[in-house]
Amino acid sequence: MSKIASRPSPNTSVSVEMVRTNLRKSLDVYLHHRPVVQKILTAGFVAYCIGTTFAAVSGRTTKTSTSSGGGRRGKGKDAKKTATASPADPLFHIRLKRLLRIVIPSLKSREAVMLALHSAFLVARTGLSLYVAELDGRIVSSLVTAQPALFLLNLARWLLVAIPATYTNSMLEYLQSELGLAYRTRLTKHALQTYLDPIPPSSNINSTSKSSGQSDQSKSKSDMAMAVDMEKMSQSELDSQISGEQLFYKLANLDDRIKNADQYLTVDIQQFSNKLAEIYSNIAKPVLDVILYNYQLSRNVGAEGLVILTILVQMSAGLLRAITPPFGTYAAHEAKLEGELRFTHSRLLESAEEVALYHGEEFEKNVIERGYFALVKHANRVLRIRVWHGMAEEGVIKWVWGSLGLCICAIPVFAGEMLGMKGGDLGTRTEGFVTNRRLLLSSSDAFGRVMYSYKELAELAGYTARVSDLFESMEDVKAGHYQKKLVSSAKIEDNAKMLQGRGKIIESDEIRFDQVPLISPNGDVLVKSMSFNVEPGKHLLVVGPNGCGKSSLFRILGGLWPVYGGTVYKPPARSFTYIPQRPYLCTGTLRDQIIYPHSQVEMKEKGATDEDLSKILEVVEMGHIVEREGGWDSVREWRDALSGGDKQRIAMARLFYHKPKYAILDECTSAVTLEIEKVMYDHATALGITLMTVSHRPSLWKYHSMVLQYDGAGGYIFTELDAERRLALQEEKQDLEHKLLAVPKLKERLEELKAVKAEREKVSSRQSLGPL
Repeated sequence: MSKIASRPSPNTSVSVEMVRTNLRKSLDVYLHHRPVVQKILTAGFVAYCIGTTFAAVSGRTTKTSTSSGGGRRGKGKDAKKTATASPADPLFHIRLKRLLRIVIPSLKSREAVMLALHSAFLVARTGLSLYVAELDGRIVSSLVTAQPALFLLNLARWLLVAIPATYTNSMLEYLQSELGLAYRTRLTKHALQTYLDPIPPSSNINSTSKSSGQSDQSKSKSDMAMAVDMEKMSQSELDSQISGEQLFYKLANLDDRIKNADQYLTVDIQQFSNKLAEIYSNIAKPVLDVILYNYQLSRNVGAEGLVILTILVQMSAGLLRAITPPFGTYAAHEAKLEGELRFTHSRLLESAEEVALYHGEEFEKNVIERGYFALVKHANRVLRIRVWHGMAEEGVIKWVWGSLGLCICAIPVFAGEMLGMKGGDLGTRTEGFVTNRRLLLSSSDAFGRVMYSYKELAELAGYTARVSDLFESMEDVKAGHYQKKLVSSAKIEDNAKMLQGRGKIIESDEIRFDQVPLISPNGDVLVKSMSFNVEPGKHLLVVGPNGCGKSSLFRILGGLWPVYGGTVYKPPARSFTYIPQRPYLCTGTLRDQIIYPHSQVEMKEKGATDEDLSKILEVVEMGHIVEREGGWDSVREWRDALSGGDKQRIAMARLFYHKPKYAILDECTSAVTLEIEKVMYDHATALGITLMTVSHRPSLWKYHSMVLQYDGAGGYIFTELDAERRLALQEEKQDLEHKLLAVPKLKERLEELKAVKAEREKVSSRQSLGPL
């Protein structure tokens, strides 16, 4: 019974035979149409590779932001919180496109030509790699089949192909480095053009002169229309036409977002440029290799295995992408820590004298060590993450994909006849296996580089965020939008409302403040409303205690601080020269110290010569310095080579060279003698320069006709200055103060005399009584 039960029934045999027949017919139909199917699968594979790469690089696969206010992407508070340095972040692709428009301005630019040449060498390198893979198979086949002549011929071909191969590899490295330098040059020029924008040579703003020689009836209708248009302009537009933006000052003092601009302008731009140049070859070359190598593989082993391999590889690649840490955020944070560490060192160098006098070496050492160990801690954390991620990445890319590749290479050997492939002898099979293996290893390596490029793309996202933060902050500051933490002692809410307001700046021959508040960038209201005027030829003396707003007034005049209300009438910025107590000496020749910020070419265009400069130095009694320092073209570190008094004389010589309409002198004669001071002020007034002086020296009062005096409590007095009467009152005040200082001593002496008198009276009374 068991034997009967174990025998297959006739119906079962028939059904199995029918299945075999149907499979055979289906296979025959498939083999008949296999060339067409192969082309369709190969074309689909190529389109898939190009499409997924383009979508990943352009950000089409990420969700676009639909929040309102998209015109100011990433600049609001919420945007700043949600934005991350990741390739999956839509903000990264928006920022990268903006930067690409800077580094490659047009298709005819030098960078675009270099990029096209770089692409041509990438294609040539892939073509050479395909030929080398085929040649490798021929060499192994000639060895297996013991054909020495064919082996030597193939070996000669191998040596000859090394010439174009080595040239191509060298050119690729050269072009990549040149692209990095070109990108950095473009970005640096763009950044410096905004960061250090020069003052325009002339202003297009209509002058609203209030001189007595021009009446309202004499103004034409066109002038009135221009004045109305000027009144409607915002302060940022007026600033941009009256003077340069001076963003290098405003970024450091009026905004808190960019703490160390030098790090952004040097290291971050360099890192971004190099990474951008690398990322192109690290993405374009592997993608091209994957397409060409797999196309050749599909011709050798069939497109079916290629499709199956692609599906499995994409599944494992998706798993790797899911477990990849945010390396872009790590790179951005590391760049930030590097910048903070550099800032602590530069800060120590700037304040070396003060730290040395306070013996603060230990404190500063702790600050630097904290910054360094924070950087090291972050770097070690990233390295530990890279270890585990590298193990997973190499295990999948090298070993799992390698085993799948061996299975693909085995298809022609074990299933070649079934799929209609030519079997061939041992040498042919060996040549085919070696060639396919070489192609597969190259394709696997190319796909691995595509996977590795995601990590490099994440690092590029970090540097993109840093560079974009710099440019976006400069755009905001240029538009007058500042982000500054308020530390005012008064109510922050009230001061914040005042900081939101904006006043007007109108060009004029005279200086006039009309209800202008003096407010520091951190919210301190120094003076709620100030009104005064300085006419040409009427010199102004500014006095008051420290921190009352004297320097703030000059910063508004110089366009460094915004006007938060009222109206400021002032000449163009080139009509001002500011001389501080510690003058700035630039890097350059002795001549450059006098004509700064002019160059020697501008000096000649002005019509000045070295003899004119020598006469100016004679005025400040420094004619000997030219011979002492070795001539006008001698170069020194002038801030160390000159004493404090010599620096102030050089600064006054600079004033006499430029001969501006107005000069702001901030304690600029504190290190010179009264005789030299008198010579300086006499010569300045003789040149027709209107002086605005901050000084406590009574010897300077006679040179000024107006005085602006702060009381230190938010109030001020603006009035005419009678120098003789003020000096007399000052002397009387000093005399009274001297007498008042003697009052306590006189009282003490009076008490002593009273005590002596009382003691004598007691003694005399005792003597008069005598013994009874």
